Amino acid sequence: MWKKSQTYFIGASTLLTISMFFCPLATILAPEGEELKIMYYEKLPYIVMLIMLMTAGICAFLCHKFPLLQARVCMLSALMLTGFQIWLGVDFFRFHNDMVFSPTIVFPLICTILNAMSARKALIDGMTLQAVKSLKKNSRK
Repeated sequence: MWKKSQTYFIGASTLLTISMFFCPLATILAPEGEELKIMYYEKLPYIVMLIMLMTAGICAFLCHKFPLLQARVCMLSALMLTGFQIWLGVDFFRFHNDMVFSPTIVFPLICTILNAMSARKALIDGMTLQAVKSLKKNSRK
């Protein structure tokens, strides 16, 4: 499990997703100089999306013995992360005059890249294992 690079990519992606639970989304600056932080968990759609992404990351991490399944879960997670990034981008352009967004707004993009790379590696591993199994089966005949 730890010998494969996709394990590290999936782990980093899952940790970045989990870190979004504890990081602020944006800060609103009040006229009196007060700062009001808006967290990801304060918006119900964001918390639901983060729970789904965290679950997908953990499932992909635990599917290391089944590389083709791991690749599918990683690609599904990458697609969900792309949608979440677009969603955050729309909110950014809608509210960029009222709020100061934190750098965590680009975490889904980074996680998408990591998941796509891990899916590619898992697909290569899965196809290699299938080729070896079919060669062994053909050599026995």
